[in-house]
Amino acid sequence: MDTTQLLKGVLDAAVLAVVESEDGYGYDVVRRLRAQGLDDVGDASVYGTLRRLYAAGALTSYVVPSESGPHRKYYGITAHGRQMLAIQRKEWQEFAGTVGGLLGNRDEAA
Repeated sequence: MDTTQLLKGVLDAAVLAVVESEDGYGYDVVRRLRAQGLDDVGDASVYGTLRRLYAAGALTSYVVPSESGPHRKYYGITAHGRQMLAIQRKEWQEFAGTVGGLLGNRDEAA
């Protein structure tokens, strides 16, 4: 199954969940998403999502100087972002339960 379309629908929630646990800069968020199993996530998609969530007030940002390269822009979750994530978690659980019930385990040996 091509998961790229599924990923588009949950990327906001996934990014918020990653940043909820610890602030991160763009590539760090990409790396953590991939480490959690979202191997197909694209760099550009995550950077775009970070910018969109920041513009929506779900994220805050700050710059941290780096001794070995350019400064890094870190993102952290805001109270509004936490509210968005709570709603998205609830919606995901309901949706996953419904689809899980539809797809279920069928005894194909019969």
